[in-house]
Amino acid sequence: MDFTKVVLYTAEDGRACFRDEAVPLTEGQPQARLSPLMRSGGLQLRMSPVGFRSDFHCTENPQWLFVLGGQMLIGLQDGSTRLFKPGDHFYSADTLPPGATFDPHLHGHNSRQVGDEPLVTAFVRA
Repeated sequence: MDFTKVVLYTAEDGRACFRDEAVPLTEGQPQARLSPLMRSGGLQLRMSPVGFRSDFHCTENPQWLFVLGGQMLIGLQDGSTRLFKPGDHFYSADTLPPGATFDPHLHGHNSRQVGDEPLVTAFVRA
């Protein structure tokens, strides 16, 4: 049994992409499987009002993002999007490539709140 880790990452061409990775659930009991313990660098909560949106940006520090309430739409430079609802998550690791200068037409992702409820998220630093 595996847990699906959605990863937002920077490809070799500098563009943000999504991929799914399996996280094996090798710990715990048969009735409650767990992943191996992962280190974290802190937890931060955020509430974004209805209408929130961000321009293209890169993730400064790799982190897990968990949607606790509302809905979040992530957009990539290629025009593709993914909608995340309460209980959904992704691992945000689309950092600026070493030595690159940020180009809002090439790098990163954008995000926005969707629907009539504020967006409530939890960030867990890697």
